[in-house]
Amino acid sequence: MLAIVGGTGLYALPGLEVIERLGGDTPFGAPSGEIQRGRLHGHELLFMARHGAGHKLLPHEVNYRANVYALKSAGATMLLGFSAVGSLVERAAPGDLAMPEQYFDWTRGTRERSFFGGGVAAHVSTAKPVSARLVDAVEAAARRLNVTLHRGLTYACVEGPRLGTQAESFFMRGAGCHLVGMTNVPEAFLAREAQIAYATVGIVTDYDCWLDDPSQHASVAVILERYARALTEARRVLDEVLRAPLPAPEPEIRAALAGAVMTPDEALTAAQREWLAVLRR
Repeated sequence: MLAIVGGTGLYALPGLEVIERLGGDTPFGAPSGEIQRGRLHGHELLFMARHGAGHKLLPHEVNYRANVYALKSAGATMLLGFSAVGSLVERAAPGDLAMPEQYFDWTRGTRERSFFGGGVAAHVSTAKPVSARLVDAVEAAARRLNVTLHRGLTYACVEGPRLGTQAESFFMRGAGCHLVGMTNVPEAFLAREAQIAYATVGIVTDYDCWLDDPSQHASVAVILERYARALTEARRVLDEVLRAPLPAPEPEIRAALAGAVMTPDEALTAAQREWLAVLRR
């Protein structure tokens, strides 16, 4: 089942026939808000707003573990996120859509970044952290609508909530990054630990602050204005994705925990075995 995680401005899924609203805590705390389970264009879907109702949570305040666990518990095998991103390259212009396929973690270690630890040891490969099949499906939908979408990019995730300095912008460009944002890490990596095929649609709002032209530098007012316009295109693309058959998740992603968990089951507590069984589904 496909889960949609809405970022800024995407707090509901238009047209979704809601069948059930799922709430409550997880073994990793409370998620950002309720999960809506419903149907759209013949597909059974899950939807969650990453920042909660009314956009109450800053990127570093989001309980990513609880969000991903709750979606997996509800039956998610694929996750498509939406989020605002800054561009570190001229070809990905404000208003464009961009799908990263690699991640550079530039957060500061304050986010809970793994389900594992505390007596459960595992090392999951994230060499290719994104589902190419899911990216292919979104790219094909954008092409059918003649919407500009870039792929094969590297997303640098920063801590936030402040916008970056020029020195940081140049550093990330020099490291080979093409996009910068605040929310995809650890979301992407937790999805892999949960054996969920992950991809995100980045909505380009600005050129961060690396260009010499100050009028192109990021500001909240400009970001929100551009985001609102581009979000309409992103919604059109999502609707087009859902009008076609969805891809099956890659088998290697659905078996990401095979051989990755080092701690034998008999050494786990009953509670640990319970949440690990959910991730292994």
